[in-house]
Amino acid sequence: MTRGKVLVVDDELHLRVFLSTAFKTAGYEVVCAPNGDKGLEAARKERPDLITLDLMMPGEGGVTMYQGLQSDPELNATPVIVVSAVEARTFLHSLRTVAAGRGLTLPEPAAYEEKPPNPNRLLRLAAELIGGRGTS
Repeated sequence: MTRGKVLVVDDELHLRVFLSTAFKTAGYEVVCAPNGDKGLEAARKERPDLITLDLMMPGEGGVTMYQGLQSDPELNATPVIVVSAVEARTFLHSLRTVAAGRGLTLPEPAAYEEKPPNPNRLLRLAAELIGGRGTS
């Protein structure tokens, strides 16, 4: 039994490797995706307990993926930690702007970690957000 399943979504290979290694070492099962399209597909297939999500990716970026997660009744309760070089307040402003432009209300992510991510802080956040849910 693992501590839970984490989906790591980032277009930068070295960050996917870094984050997946940190989570695997701590006892989590990890699935990775290189962009928002593949990330949403993986989330629907794998049903992770937690998602780490980069924002600035080619193709469908993190904001679009986040909107897709929030509009899916089977995924919208999955905690998301945004891991991005974009400042938190800039992301939150763009999230509100995108949502308002589409007549939506999108909740803020469960947590926000600016790059470069601190693995110890991410693991603490993961443990708090997954809690007893991890049963994969």
